[in-house]
Amino acid sequence: MALKSPTHLSAWTPENYLPELAHCTLRIHSSPNIRAATEDPDVGLPNTPQSPQSFCSSSIAIKATSPSKSDEGSDSQEREDSLSTSQPLSGPKNVHLDALDAKAAMLVNYLLLKYQMKEPVTKADMLNIVIKEYAVHFPEIFLRASEHMEMVFGIDVKEVDHINHRYDLLIKLGLTYDGMLHDEVGMPKTGVLIFILAVIFMKGNRATEAEVWEVLNVTGIYSGRKHCIFGEPRKLITEVFVKEKYLEYRQVPNTDPAQFEFLWGPRAHAETTKMKVLEFLAKVHGTDPSSFPSQYEEEALQDEEEKARARIPGRAVFPSVATASSSVKARSLSHT
Repeated sequence: MALKSPTHLSAWTPENYLPELAHCTLRIHSSPNIRAATEDPDVGLPNTPQSPQSFCSSSIAIKATSPSKSDEGSDSQEREDSLSTSQPLSGPKNVHLDALDAKAAMLVNYLLLKYQMKEPVTKADMLNIVIKEYAVHFPEIFLRASEHMEMVFGIDVKEVDHINHRYDLLIKLGLTYDGMLHDEVGMPKTGVLIFILAVIFMKGNRATEAEVWEVLNVTGIYSGRKHCIFGEPRKLITEVFVKEKYLEYRQVPNTDPAQFEFLWGPRAHAETTKMKVLEFLAKVHGTDPSSFPSQYEEEALQDEEEKARARIPGRAVFPSVATASSSVKARSLSHT
């Protein structure tokens, strides 16, 4: 999806920047469905019991403006593809929460613009341009927007200047690709890649295509249906991420009819770790990595040790990612 960048930030409003996102939601909050879908059936659910609210604010819709009547008629199918699992309640008691959700959605909108422009963002900018009269609620609004950037788009909002409250927008988990071509103005797609890497890890380091789509379906992403954030997901997953060497996509031997599976690609192994992916998944579940004892002790810790040894001079290093396309390097953001 192409973004519409205003020439000057002073001209920014939700209406002129991302009107396409008015009803766009990714269902990533912690729920029994997504927890079960990402688990290996032989391992079981995390040890820590969870409530449906354990991962709360990142399930907000990216909804900054009210739809027009014509939008309601023409966009019904797209909304069906991306509707939240729950609808906001009406009534006076919910006005305050609705207002905070709206501001959080506007802030997500603004942060996406700053990311696309490769510019940092300051607390003063956010207060003056977006939050305005809700300044007293800035911590809560900022938390909701930051979680949404993290879980949906795979972008960390990291404070790099604690005095002036300046934040950089960085790709999560050490990854260097956001799914956007160098000549494309669009939205980062790292979030769906991280989910797939997590599914592969939790399924024993290989996941069938059916298992991957089972998880993505829970989040509102379906094969063959254009998604408001990720576009055509099958092409993104089986072509783009494979070409960029984040995923391997291959036929399962001795299957008739043919079945396919996903594995981590060499670039995923080189740029991130199983521990980082497990920490991400634990946050979705509202728990901590040790709640997955098999993956934590037998996989993630061992992976950390092996990579630490590989960094010692004279030892083997991980495969080079020098073959990554030049377009990736143009879009990559440096981590500090």
